[in-house]
Amino acid sequence: MFLGLDLGTSGLKAVLIDDAQKVVGEAHAKLTVQRPHPGWSEQSPADWLSATEKALDTLAKSHNLATVQGIGLSGQMHGAVCVDASDEVLRPAILWNDTRSAAEAAALDADTAFRAISGNIVFPGFTAPKIHWMAAHEPALRERIARVFLPKDYLRYWLTGEAVSEMSDASGTSWLDTGARDWSDALLAASGLTRAQMPSLVEGSAVSGTLRPELASRWGMRAGVVVAGGGGDNACSAVGVGVVGKGQAFVSLGTSGVLLAATESYAPAPETSVHTFCHALPGIWHQMGVILAATDALEWYARLTGSPAAQLTSELGPLQAPGRALFLPYLGGERTPHNDAAIRGSLTGIEHVTDLDAGTRAVLEGVTHALRDCHEALAATGTQYESLLAVGGGSRSDYWLSAIATSLGLPVEIPVAGDFGGAYGAARLALMAATGAGPEAARRPEIARVIEPEPALQDAFAQAHARYQATYKALKGLS
Repeated sequence: MFLGLDLGTSGLKAVLIDDAQKVVGEAHAKLTVQRPHPGWSEQSPADWLSATEKALDTLAKSHNLATVQGIGLSGQMHGAVCVDASDEVLRPAILWNDTRSAAEAAALDADTAFRAISGNIVFPGFTAPKIHWMAAHEPALRERIARVFLPKDYLRYWLTGEAVSEMSDASGTSWLDTGARDWSDALLAASGLTRAQMPSLVEGSAVSGTLRPELASRWGMRAGVVVAGGGGDNACSAVGVGVVGKGQAFVSLGTSGVLLAATESYAPAPETSVHTFCHALPGIWHQMGVILAATDALEWYARLTGSPAAQLTSELGPLQAPGRALFLPYLGGERTPHNDAAIRGSLTGIEHVTDLDAGTRAVLEGVTHALRDCHEALAATGTQYESLLAVGGGSRSDYWLSAIATSLGLPVEIPVAGDFGGAYGAARLALMAATGAGPEAARRPEIARVIEPEPALQDAFAQAHARYQATYKALKGLS
């Protein structure tokens, strides 16, 4: 058997698969985010370890883990875990959706070396500007940094004692030479760091270390269980759904929203705000448009109305043309295509007839418009795909997927029931590391059904998207 661990923002998920890649067990432990100031987003790394212990304790009670051969790691990207020379964590981890370092990110992005070498804009959520923010606001702590970990790699360090990362997650630090798949000494030096302060790098399907004996014993695993390099959450999700070749793409409706397409070559286009990252498999890259609030926007609306999100979406019926109510989902800024940490959301065009369902539709449509922005940005890079595979909690809503299919003009494929997310992809990478299997192990799931665009509504969605873009310009004071 093979175990995948996905360290998400809202929880730690463990998935156990057998040799045929069938899910035979899973467990989950919740996590919370601390927001001590507007725009801040933090977690204690100790909570990640406790969540891992809780999930694996639960799994070990219901399953015999003696036959586990490998463990794979997936995780939220970009977070900065800073430790001192004694391996003590210096402060809470600054997360991917934290925008406090917008000024530092802009300053780094003004250095042409960052885009030229990393292939990406230096976004406020990336890791490098967080270290510069610490230098400006927490200089005593900054001086004590001995090593910088990404979230899942700090978990790996606890599991194995090895300081190792891999290329897909490292792509989101602004310190990786993404084309060469290696740390850039020049970019590290620009942040006052050296290679010695970073984890070593392996491919996601390679062995990064072995599980510490005391932990193996605790959970009934044999000695020497290998831990794969793993990947960032989106790269692992891509492995989970078999998006590992040219022309393959998925849309993820999770806390954030992602439109990701696999590529066979490195072709950065930072001016589009599209992310160009290494994939979790050797010799493959991927491009993605990222919006910061997808189901996060729906959950915000659910809290506002006092109705569960699942109930809100289940009562919508068939797809309708967008109404007057228009929602911009910039609750904490936006990445693709705006790279705007300061922008905030908007709900406009409400009127007497705007009821609960109309508001729900506006929220789903707003996220859809944002994903269309990502789709157009990807098209500007020359990346092409003819369909999208849907993943993430939001993909349970047929209304939402129908809106996306119609707005983007692409069929959206829904896989058979099952978990094909980051934890599942991490388990597949564990299988590859433990057995030597190649990319063919990342096969696409069986498709249960396909949601086609609604031709009669495409013009209405195009017009609504144009209003959406005009509203963004009005918010920014652009002409």
